[in-house]
Amino acid sequence: MPNENVVSQTSDLEVNNNRIGGAIVISLIAAGVGYFVGAGNLTRVAPVDQKAEAKAPARPANQLQFADGAPQLAFIKVEPATEAPLPIAEPLNGKISFDENVTARISSPIAGRITALRVAAGDTVKAGDVLAIIDAPDLAAAVADARKSEADEARKRLAMERSQKLLDAEVLPRKDYEIAAADFAQAQAETRRARLRLKNLTPGGGMGEGGFVLRSPISGIVADRKANPAMEVQPGAADPLFVVTNLKRLWVLVDLPEQYLSRVKPGLPVNITVAAYPGESFRATLARIGQVVNPDTRRIQVRCDLINAEGLLKPEMHARAYLLTSDVRSAIRIPNDALVTEGLYSFVFVETRHGVFVKRKVDLAVQDREYSYVRSGLSSGERLVVGGALLLQSELSSGP
Repeated sequence: MPNENVVSQTSDLEVNNNRIGGAIVISLIAAGVGYFVGAGNLTRVAPVDQKAEAKAPARPANQLQFADGAPQLAFIKVEPATEAPLPIAEPLNGKISFDENVTARISSPIAGRITALRVAAGDTVKAGDVLAIIDAPDLAAAVADARKSEADEARKRLAMERSQKLLDAEVLPRKDYEIAAADFAQAQAETRRARLRLKNLTPGGGMGEGGFVLRSPISGIVADRKANPAMEVQPGAADPLFVVTNLKRLWVLVDLPEQYLSRVKPGLPVNITVAAYPGESFRATLARIGQVVNPDTRRIQVRCDLINAEGLLKPEMHARAYLLTSDVRSAIRIPNDALVTEGLYSFVFVETRHGVFVKRKVDLAVQDREYSYVRSGLSSGERLVVGGALLLQSELSSGP
């Protein structure tokens, strides 16, 4: 069996050579030198530079970078940070109303029926212009009484003067003169009564050819008209027939929570916003502070004066009032969607260059339901992420 022994010795020799070669390779790898074993030979390969790998720059913990065309960029909205006046409290609900100092609510002082209308809602009128003509029987009777009393007074004046002359000529007894003088005094009193009644029936108006003439006591715009042709009118009606006002001047009535009472005073500037003009604000001035607290709402009514020079605002509009600091300081205003909250702290994402976003801590001065005002941590003009901040926070939290 000599051939079998030779084969067995040859196999053992190959196994030993493989073990020795593997040991050599392991030793060389540990030494930092790489070899490739093939066809019974060792081939040297380039060594791995472990120091170079260790020196590769790591991504900052608060920074994200996306390549051009990354799908995440489609969900991110960036806008420049802008300044706005700093309010001293959250926005308050308010209502725009007429300035009662330049508003007249005109009703008929006498019962009757409207025979003619001279103005419509929206017309501009001057003081003394005719609004309507009313057929008023009571006025006609009052005019007749006044004229009758005036004629009676004139007749009795002549009688008294004649008695005076006869008394001076010692032809008429003094008693008859005194009776004539008393009759004249009574006639004067009746004339004054009739004239006062006529004046009370026609305040700001007068008797015309068609009846009682209802006039406007002030200049302005006919803001409302509830008078209709042939309408029966009565004094003391609940609703006025006409409302004439100057719409260039308005009031803003604001419900102030009592906890803010110590922060406000007359003369404080106020910014007014309305839903009809998003993005626009109108400047008003706090004029009056109520003296009582509403027991149901725990709020105090505050009145602000507003100059409506362009006529954009209308009475009965709902408004939001921002009470500003007396020196009208400014702060960076950002939408609340741009904020990321972690515990007690607030953060925003700022785009330093295209596709690179840095997370930054900010200090808030005032926060309301829509906007926050930044005291520090953000400058005007920086590119702020206003949409997609939560997406960036999620990407940052997931790690590299």
